Formats: sequence, structure tokens, C-alpha cells
Amino acid sequence: MMLADYVRILGRGPGRSRSLTQDEARHAMTLMLEEEAAPEAVGAILMLLRMKGETAEEIAGFASAAQIAMPQLPSVDLDWPTYAAGRTRGAPWFLRSAKQVAEAGHTVLLHGWNGSDPKVRAGLATLGIRQTTTPDATARCLETDGIAYLPLEEAHPALFRLLNLRSVLGLRSCVNTVCRLLNPAQARASVQGVFHPSYRLLQADAAALLGWDALTVVKGGGGEFELNPAKSIAAFGLRAGASWEASYPAAMQVVRRLSEPTGHALSPRWHAQKPDTFERMIIEATTHAALDTIANHTASKQTAA
Repeated sequence: MMLADYVRILGRGPGRSRSLTQDEARHAMTLMLEEEAAPEAVGAILMLLRMKGETAEEIAGFASAAQIAMPQLPSVDLDWPTYAAGRTRGAPWFLRSAKQVAEAGHTVLLHGWNGSDPKVRAGLATLGIRQTTTPDATARCLETDGIAYLPLEEAHPALFRLLNLRSVLGLRSCVNTVCRLLNPAQARASVQGVFHPSYRLLQADAAALLGWDALTVVKGGGGEFELNPAKSIAAFGLRAGASWEASYPAAMQVVRRLSEPTGHALSPRWHAQKPDTFERMIIEATTHAALDTIANHTASKQTAA
């Protein structure tokens, strides 16, 4: 089939159009990732999906095709995507949580792109999280540090091109969700954040179709996996491959949003500053949720053995 066939499936009109199957979505994404893909057809597919609303089968098919197109990477314990633009969030304290997970003996692969927001990448070096651009470099970094950050534009230029169509189309597309489910190292456990709560179940259902074992999805700071310790946080995902819902209780009795700066919280050098009490609790709550995800994956492995 050609891209035009998928445009036709999605856009034939009321009563005639339908969603793509997982196999159709996988093939459509394979075609969209090719350099010679017609930009008109790619844009039509992405916007028709936005108008219709993506299904878990479509997201799973797209994500599996995007993952296949990547070079093989060493396996890790935890996949940690970071793709929020940052306009509605404070400093990305979740990076310290990812570092703490690695210090606890687990390998963590961060990957992402945050648009024009520099805060995430500005903090990596100071926090001891190295950026890598090749499989060999990633393997060495994970072996020595237990953690690495993979920039999407280096790791998957074709998918990055599709993600950047937002600047052309003027709207977010399902590629943002696909990137969160990219899972470059094919980890069996992942933590993900969303900005819109409705995407929590979509990502969990897509991960189940992809055969993942453990996943925790929360509405986090600006769309990242980052917990507000002043709120009870609803969590969705997978445990031992089955659908799972839970709630992480509030850890402190204050009224405060993650995006509210206090002192140095939004300073360009936030990563070199000492976090205040609330920010330390952000880090602690996020670390706990990440370790909980890994622990459930480890438990399911032991049960299977």
C-alpha cells in the first residue's frame, strides 16, 4: 500500500472512514519515515489522526515501526522519555530522580527533545548525565555511569523530522505520543509523563500491545514524569503486562504547583543550585515512583522464572 491508501482509509468521510489496524499503522509509519515520503500525504495522515483521535493500535504500530528503524542499543532497566516543551513547568528536577535511580544500581536511558526549552539539556552535564549519539558510546556510558541521555535528533533523525512538523502544521500530532513509546533500548519497564490526562490510558494500552511488562504514566510537571508531592497523583500503566491503576498519595500538606518558581527554581543555572524542601520532595516522590516501576518488573521476572 501507498501513503495515499492510508489517507483514504482515514479520510473517506462519515460512515466510510475507519481507524488503522496495528499492522497498517506500522506500515504507514515505515513509509512516513522514508526521505522520499510525500510531505502532503504525511501531513494529511497526521492531521486526520488528530481530528479522529488516535487509537492504541495506531500508536503501537507507529511506535514499533519507529523503534525498528533505530540501531540496536544495549538493554536497560528503565526507559525514561522526556519530550515536554516546558512552557508550563518549573525546573526539571526529575533529572535528579533519574540519576538517583541509576545510583541505586539500575541502568536508565533518557531520550528526548524539548523544543526551544533549554532547561533539560542544560542540566545534564552538571548532574553527571552524559549525552550520547552512537550505540557504542551509549553502551560505554551505561556501563560506566548507569545512565545516558539520547537526543532524538541524533538517535532518530527521520522521526525527529516528523516531530518537527508541528512548526509547519501548527498543531501537535500523534508523533509526540509515539516518541514517548519509542523505547530505544527496548526496556521492559518505562516511566512516562503526559500533559493531557486522557493520554495516560492511551499510552498504557499501546504499551500493552507492544508487550511491555511494567509502565507508570502520570500527569506530571509540564508533561514530564515528575510527581507533585503536594497532590495525590493518579497513575496508570502496566504491572506484569496487565492493566494497572493506582494513586501515589500526597507527601506534604502545602498548596503549590510545580510551575511556581521559588527563588532560583527557574534560574538558567537551576541544576547547580540546592533544591528547597518542596523541590527535594519532588525528587524523592519521582524517584520512588520510578523505583516502584522497576521493582514490579523485577518481581514479575522472578515469578516467571
